[in-house]
Amino acid sequence: MRSDDNINNYKEVPHKGVGHRKRLRDRFLQSGFDGFLDYEIVELLLTLGTPRRDCKQIAKEAIKEFKGLRGVLSASAQELQKIKGIGTSNVFGLKLFQAVSERYTKDNISEKLSLSSADAVASYLQKLIGVETKEHFVILYLDSRHKLIVDDVSIGTLNASLVHPREVFKKAILTNAAQCIVAHNHPSGDPEPSPQDIALTRQLVDASKIIGIDIIDHVIVTNNEFRSLKELKLL
Repeated sequence: MRSDDNINNYKEVPHKGVGHRKRLRDRFLQSGFDGFLDYEIVELLLTLGTPRRDCKQIAKEAIKEFKGLRGVLSASAQELQKIKGIGTSNVFGLKLFQAVSERYTKDNISEKLSLSSADAVASYLQKLIGVETKEHFVILYLDSRHKLIVDDVSIGTLNASLVHPREVFKKAILTNAAQCIVAHNHPSGDPEPSPQDIALTRQLVDASKIIGIDIIDHVIVTNNEFRSLKELKLL
């Protein structure tokens, strides 16, 4: 048995991840997600439901399995729990973040916002990604009257893994979209579509014919110019 003195002097040994977790939270409070690696964002969200567990390796495994942050945040709770270490408790933070993001986006989109012309789309996109110094890929999910339901933005070089038809149309189905516009920015300042831009667009258009949700345009923007592949007759 311990003496009263030993009991009084006893101090609980802090969990080894406490300091690291606090540093992540402090970084976020100071500057948001600027400077965060994708796995660190996932790690921070996992800690919301796992207060006393190191989530770094679990986060890295999730990023690897779902091929990036976008894949992790788009995955269902059931899919996420296939990762060893993710259970019903710590999946909470990831799904909460996804749900709050979608609600915030919907609440901040004017009900009158209509994207029925390339000019209207370009104006919206230039405010959203036109001045970004990295390439951003955007999907605009629209109803049958060209009203914006929600947008989805991801960061990365435009390629087949980032712009996979499965990822594009998964959310289109979930949001009951009737049609989609895909878009991205050219940080170089040159809005002309590349052969890769055209090839990927045609791949998405072909997939849309099977699924029944039209890709009605691909718009490329810079801070002050844009090109519509529909207007260029490249769809």
